Amino acid sequence: MLRLSRLHHRPFTTMVRQASKRKQVSEVTSGSDTETPKKQKKSTAFVPFDPSVPTNTTMPDTYDFLAAPPGGVKLASYNVNSLKAAMRKGYTNYVKAENADVLCLQETKVNEPVPDAVDDKVYKYRYWSYEDKKGYAGTAVFSKVKPSQVVYGIPGHEASSRGRVITTHFKDFVLVACYIPNAGEGLKNLDSRIVFNTHMEKYLRGLQQDNKRVIWTGDLNVAHTEDDIARPKTNLRSAGFTIEERTDFTKLLTDSEDPKLPAMIDTWRRLHPTTKGHYTYYGYRFNCRSKLLGWRLDYFVITPDLEDRVIESEIRQTAYGASDHVPIVLVLRDTEL
Repeated sequence: MLRLSRLHHRPFTTMVRQASKRKQVSEVTSGSDTETPKKQKKSTAFVPFDPSVPTNTTMPDTYDFLAAPPGGVKLASYNVNSLKAAMRKGYTNYVKAENADVLCLQETKVNEPVPDAVDDKVYKYRYWSYEDKKGYAGTAVFSKVKPSQVVYGIPGHEASSRGRVITTHFKDFVLVACYIPNAGEGLKNLDSRIVFNTHMEKYLRGLQQDNKRVIWTGDLNVAHTEDDIARPKTNLRSAGFTIEERTDFTKLLTDSEDPKLPAMIDTWRRLHPTTKGHYTYYGYRFNCRSKLLGWRLDYFVITPDLEDRVIESEIRQTAYGASDHVPIVLVLRDTEL
């Protein structure tokens, strides 16, 4: 009522002048007495590169995975982000359905073996590594076949890698299963991460020097290229996407000066060279899974002498919900453990 009262008491001549000004402005800006529609703000919502990727946030009840071919081997790697928690959320069904010959886990967050982590009748050989800090890091390797040798940590750098690296030697290859340290919030651990990278590169190159066929797998905590992360431009100084971390990873994917040390191969990217929007990590915050906002942090990297044996390198996108990561799988033909 107060607003109406003020309008009725406004002088008529003033109202006419204001109306005339509005009309003049309209005629100048639009060429008519119709106002130009306001431009809509451009949406900043992320649009998935591949909307066909599943967006489930709980683990499926069933899976349809193929077995390794006769004479072949299936390897799986999975950052479980707390093994005991994952076991309550569908991890066990996934492990049974995948039926990998060797299963590698990262970030188990345990300090002693978990007896029912796998069926001990299937995986008779189980190897665990632990951090001194309780409930932190931790890796495990479960195998159907006994390896000829098991090495914990990176030789010469054991103190910083004891709970993060397990190497198992099999008949046709050496498997290096890793959980690479995160550079941390504000990149507080970037310097120590770079030191770790240096020791890891030296270790892998040393295995090559010894004429070993090498498979390097796990949560390597780096999105290698802009195609391996949903939002590269806003994460240039985020842990896992710094130029330092990406450059260190590139070194191993590049030929060495020594002809005996050729470039290692990122198997998933080799088989999917132009694919975008397929990630292995979707953070719990900000509904990242439902928005398909992710990072590809988990890898199977091989020496080139294994390349012609690779028949599958896949991201198990449906197996999300037991962890903030999804498992990855590598299948080789004509290979023995």
